[in-house]
Amino acid sequence: MTAEDIALIKSMGFDYVRLCVNPQPLFSTGRPNELASEYLGYLDDAVKMILDHGLSVVIDMQAESDFKAKLAADDDFVQRFADSWRALARHYSSPSWDPDRVFFEILNEPEMLDHYRWFGVQAKLAAAIREGAPGYTIIAAGARWSDDDDLVFMADSLRDPNIIYNFHFYEPHLFTHQGAAWSSYYFQWVKGLRYPSTPESAAQTAASLPDAIDRLYVIRYGHDHWGADRINAEIGQAAEWAHQHDVPLICDEFGVYRAFSDPHDRAVWLNNVRTALENNGIGWAMWDYSGGFGVVDRVNGHPVPDELTVRALGLNAAAK
Repeated sequence: MTAEDIALIKSMGFDYVRLCVNPQPLFSTGRPNELASEYLGYLDDAVKMILDHGLSVVIDMQAESDFKAKLAADDDFVQRFADSWRALARHYSSPSWDPDRVFFEILNEPEMLDHYRWFGVQAKLAAAIREGAPGYTIIAAGARWSDDDDLVFMADSLRDPNIIYNFHFYEPHLFTHQGAAWSSYYFQWVKGLRYPSTPESAAQTAASLPDAIDRLYVIRYGHDHWGADRINAEIGQAAEWAHQHDVPLICDEFGVYRAFSDPHDRAVWLNNVRTALENNGIGWAMWDYSGGFGVVDRVNGHPVPDELTVRALGLNAAAK
């Protein structure tokens, strides 16, 4: 990521960047109160570059699965992570940084099957961040991959008035992750699945799948009536949870894998989700910038906005 990228993000009409940070090279498990100075310098440069372009920044701990597995099983590791988060929060609570434009996301997509353990772990991590940075806003999420259903599972919010709650939205995954080899195994065979879903178009895609059970899943998608109304109903449940608990809510990931989806269908889905979020008063960030779900392409090494995507997001398609 360069200043050219950040300037383009600003010109398209975005107002913040979710900066994904691998915590493992930053935090020392042996000395959790000390941060790796070289890596911290890289992070400071990135945060400053974003702020200098008039954007806000979410510092998001994007840990690998093995790191998250330790949080699920090892209380000592949770304590060390909390100590490290406190140190990082304290670093950014100095007068050099703006508490209204720097936010702390506790952990991207927790992989914790025990919802109640995650509630306790997240509370401990949030308390450590609050100790390090009393005036800063924290972003919290549900227990499993930040899904919306795990958000609404939370019986109560954390006891901190300066927390934003977050969920990710990729429903239905069969459409948004079609062709993705890292997702459900059979998704790699699903290509060209249409949105909104209809029985007829789903049946055409299903016919190309080798296994009967996988064909059944695609046929079901066709009959599930995935469209703007269904998406609005799903997102409305998350909005209702936030209303009941009187807390702010964002969706800081949604998107469609580009390689095998129809570009126009992808744009319709993005527009439906973005519209549903905004109609429910929910802030958002799209995943991602220039990767497999990206809002830009790389042409001769330079980022170029994808016009269909930018228009679907209600932003400036003429950005340069």
